[in-house]
Amino acid sequence: MPRTSRTSFGIMTAPMQVDYHELLRVWREADTVPEIEHAWLFDHLMPIGGDPDGPAYEGWTLLSALAAQTRRLRLGVMVTSNRFRPPALLAKIATTVDIVSGGRLDFGIGVGSRPDHPLARREYEAHGLPFHDSAHAVASLAEACTVIRRLWTEEQPFDFHGTQHHLAGAFGNPKPVQRPHPPILIGGRSAATLRVVAEHADLWNIPGGDIADAVDRGALLDRYCAEIGRDPGSVTRSIHLSVSYDKPEATRDAIREATDAGFHHIVLGLPAPYPADAARWVAAELIGKVA
Repeated sequence: MPRTSRTSFGIMTAPMQVDYHELLRVWREADTVPEIEHAWLFDHLMPIGGDPDGPAYEGWTLLSALAAQTRRLRLGVMVTSNRFRPPALLAKIATTVDIVSGGRLDFGIGVGSRPDHPLARREYEAHGLPFHDSAHAVASLAEACTVIRRLWTEEQPFDFHGTQHHLAGAFGNPKPVQRPHPPILIGGRSAATLRVVAEHADLWNIPGGDIADAVDRGALLDRYCAEIGRDPGSVTRSIHLSVSYDKPEATRDAIREATDAGFHHIVLGLPAPYPADAARWVAAELIGKVA
């Protein structure tokens, strides 16, 4: 997936502190707005903002439901926590969503929650999930990407014996609609994660806010790609930018700054509650005025 100067725009609707039918309303509307090309959920099991005891939907289950209710949007989870699900199970889940969507999945994955975010960290103990240190988590992510790609592409069962993951007789059937496999988007900014991006990702996503830092991280990714003989331009640069309904000019300025810096896959985070015609507002007030 070569880097391009054409900018694509998408939306992110965090599935917390909001009703399912509100999410469905926004996604159905976005599906009719050509300027919006992709839509995303996040992957947390409990809220990381607002009422800590409020509602939060499981991302992949919800994504499959929304895939069945849309026809055009590319869609994904930005990004899947590799800490939550074994990679072979995640490969099966993602394949199912790609099939339900008719081949519209962008597969987003990352290390998982930051250990310094207490509202994110608590969801592990609350769900009986282990929380390993960063070195373990990054090694697990690299192996997971290898396992998932093999399950999507190999035609015979295989064994895998890594440091973190061990599989015997692994085989994926059915295969995803997309060939050779759905695009892989890896999110993160640490040097260790960027090495995994260089090896495995078609797209790299970083949270916005500090463009200078994002540019520095991108330069580091370029270096890691060069070290393994990969064209850095083959990794599309993606950035998540928060939307202000009250101050759209601030969001437009952030979009311009990001695109000028080489980020041409723009994900606009929509805060809840969503206004009426939220997707059309994004197209008219944000995308239309920076294109």
